[in-house]
Amino acid sequence: MTGRDPKSIIRIARDSGVEDTAEPLDLGARVRELRKARDWTLEQAATQAGLARSTLSKIENGQMSPTYDALKKLAVGLQISVPQLFTPPERDQINGRMAVTKFGDGAAHATATYEHELLADTLTKKNMLPYRARVRARKMEEFDGWVRHDGEEFLYVLTGVIRLYTEFYEPVEMRRGDSAYYDAAMGHNVISVSDEDAMILWVTSLA
Repeated sequence: MTGRDPKSIIRIARDSGVEDTAEPLDLGARVRELRKARDWTLEQAATQAGLARSTLSKIENGQMSPTYDALKKLAVGLQISVPQLFTPPERDQINGRMAVTKFGDGAAHATATYEHELLADTLTKKNMLPYRARVRARKMEEFDGWVRHDGEEFLYVLTGVIRLYTEFYEPVEMRRGDSAYYDAAMGHNVISVSDEDAMILWVTSLA
C-alpha cells in the first residue's frame, strides 16, 4: 500500500489557484487610487508631493510619463515606496481574506494510510496548506518509503496517540495537544498507536 503523498496534496492546493494573468499596471489609475484612498484632492496630493497640480493631473490621466524624480516625489508624498506605485492593490494591501470551514466540510482526499480533509479550500494562492488527517496506518511497512516534500510543516495531535517517524531523529510518541515543527524535506511518516485512528492537524508551507 502507498502512503499519503503530500506532493499531490500540495499540488492540488496550488492547482486550485488561478494562474496570474495580470495586465500591465495603469500607473495613472494607481496614483489616482492611492490619492483617493487618502481622501486627498488633486491640490492636496500635488502639494504633498511637491508637484504642480497640472502635472499630477496629467500623470493620473495618462497624458504624460513621469520622470524618476517625479516618481520619487509621488512616493514620498503618498508615504510609500517607489515600487509600491507599480504594485497592484490586491498585492499591496491586506483585504481581510478569510475562509471558514465547518467541521466535515473540507475537501476530502483519501489514501491507503490517511484520510485528508483540506481546510480553507476556497482560498486561492495560499502561503500555507492546512489540512486535518485521520491516521489509518499502524506500521511503517504500510508506507512506500519516506515522505518528503518542499517547505516546512507543523503537526498538532487532535485526538488519539501517534508515533512520528523522521529520517534523522528517533521516533516520537505524541498525544492530544502535542505538536511538532520540522523541515518537510526530511523524510517523515506518522502512524496511529492508539486503538482508534488518531486525528491530526497538518499545516504545510507553500511559499
